[in-house]
Amino acid sequence: MAGEGQVEERGREYRRRQPEGTVLYEAVRENLATLLEEASEVGCGLPRYVERDFARYLECGVLAHGFARVRCESCKDALLVAFSCKGRGVCPSCNAKRAHVTAAHLVEGVLPRVPYRQWTLSFPHRVRWVLLKDVGLLSDVLTVFLRAVFALQRRRARRHGLRGGQVGAVSFIQFFGSALQVTPYFHSLVPDGVFVPREGGVRFEPLPPPTQAEVERLLRVVHHRVLRLLEKRGALPAQGPEDARQAYQAHSLQQRLRWTEVDVRPPPRKQSRCALLEGFSLHANTHLHANDRQGLERLCRYGARGALALERLSRAEDGRIAYRMKRPLPDGTTHLLFTGLELLRRVASLVPPPRTNLTRFHGVFAPGAQLRPFLVPQAGAEEASEAPQAAVRKERMKERTPRVDFRRVAQEDVRLGGLATIDKRLVRFALYRRVPKRSWPSAPPPEVKQEGGSSSRPRSAAPREKGAQERMEHQVEARPDGRRPRADGARRAVAPGRGPRRGRKAPRASSRGKRRHKSRRR
Repeated sequence: MAGEGQVEERGREYRRRQPEGTVLYEAVRENLATLLEEASEVGCGLPRYVERDFARYLECGVLAHGFARVRCESCKDALLVAFSCKGRGVCPSCNAKRAHVTAAHLVEGVLPRVPYRQWTLSFPHRVRWVLLKDVGLLSDVLTVFLRAVFALQRRRARRHGLRGGQVGAVSFIQFFGSALQVTPYFHSLVPDGVFVPREGGVRFEPLPPPTQAEVERLLRVVHHRVLRLLEKRGALPAQGPEDARQAYQAHSLQQRLRWTEVDVRPPPRKQSRCALLEGFSLHANTHLHANDRQGLERLCRYGARGALALERLSRAEDGRIAYRMKRPLPDGTTHLLFTGLELLRRVASLVPPPRTNLTRFHGVFAPGAQLRPFLVPQAGAEEASEAPQAAVRKERMKERTPRVDFRRVAQEDVRLGGLATIDKRLVRFALYRRVPKRSWPSAPPPEVKQEGGSSSRPRSAAPREKGAQERMEHQVEARPDGRRPRADGARRAVAPGRGPRRGRKAPRASSRGKRRHKSRRR
C-alpha cells in the first residue's frame, strides 16, 4: 500500500471511448433524418457515400453494433473493443487514427533523413468550385504544380553544378479549412535538395532556401498553367450544383465570415517566401532540419488530419453548437455557432469522395521510381525478402498442379488422382469454343465390318444404334454414286463434340435443302 504523499505507478488502462455522449453524435442522431429529407428535394440528393458515412458513424464505437473480445493469457483478464466505422469525413476518432498511422508510416518507412520544405498552394473561389466538382481535374492541377516545383529545384541544382538531380514529393490533398469552410488546397513535402544517382547508390545534395523572387516567379508560372488547363478542359465558367452535396459546398464557398463584412480586416502581412496573385497563394517558408523527425511526423499528421476536431465542439448557452477556431479572428471572434442541422450541412460538404487517395507520391517517392529502393531501405528489404518466398510458393504450386492431357480427355473420361473426373463432352465443348478448328481432336474411327461379324471399333466408343445404322444403309443404297443424301427427319452431321446451337449459321446447302431446313425449324 502506497504511503501518504506517494503516487502509485500504474500502466495505461484502456478506456472505451463513448461517442454516444458527445455533441457531434447527438447532432447527427437528432438531425440526420431531417438532413436526408431536405437533401432529397435538391437535385439528386446526397451521394450514397455521404449517407453511408453518416450512418456508419452512428455505429462507430458502440458495443451494440459489434465488438471484439480481447483476453490476456497471463492474467486472464478480458475486455471488449467496439468496432470502428473507418470513415474519412464524419468520424473524428477514425480520422485521427488514420492521421497518426499515415504519419508514422511516412516517417519510419518512406521519407529519408534529409531536410524538407513544405509548399502550400491554395486557389481563388472560382477555381475551388471547379476542383470540387471534378476530382480528376484536381489531380491534374496537382501534377502541374509539382512539375513546376521540380523544374525549379533542378534549375537551382544546375546553378550549383549538380547535373542529373532528381526530386520527389509527398502531397496531402485537403478539402477543408480551419473554420470548417470548403477550400481544396495542397500540402507538399519536398526535400530541400536533389538526389544525384551514383554508382551503386544515391547521394543527396542540399540546396539553399529559395528566394522571394523565385517563389513569386513560380506562382506566376503555376497561375498561368492552371488557368490554361481549366480553359482547355472547358471547366471555366463552371456550372451550378447538381446534387445536395454540391449545393452545400457552393453555400460554404459563397458564405463570408462575420469579420469580413466589417471594414476591420488588416492588409495581408508580408512574409518571406510567400506570394499572392489573383487569389492564388503559395507558401514555402516552413522548413525542417534533417534530424527533426518529430517535427516531420507532426507536419505529416497535420497534412493527413480530418476536418473535425472533437475537442473543439461544445454546447453553447443558447443550445447551439459552438466550434472553437484555431486562432481568433481580427475582431476577437473565437467560436463559430451552428445549429445541429447547419453543422451537418457543413460536414456533408467536407466528406471526401470515395476511392480518392488523399496522400500522393511523386518523383523519386513514387512506387515505380527507379531510385525508390535506394531511398526507402524497407522497400528494398521487403522486395528482397518477398522474392524467394514467391519463388518457393510458385514451385509448390507447380508440384501440386496436375498435368492434364486435354486431347486424351477429349477421347475418354479422365480421373484426376481421385479428386475429380473430367467429362470428355465438356472438354470437347471447350475445345470447340477456344481452340481453332484445325486442332480439334480427331473423331473416333468408323465401324468397319469384318469377316465373322466382328467389329474393329475401339472398346471406348459406344456402338451405333440400330435405327441409325439402317437409315445410313438406306441412304447409301438410294444414291449409286456413293454420296450420302440427308433423309427426311435425319439430323445434319456436325463436327465431333458439336451440337446444334441456336443462332449459329447452318452449313451451306442447296436451295431445296434450305427450304427443308426452314420448315423443320418452324
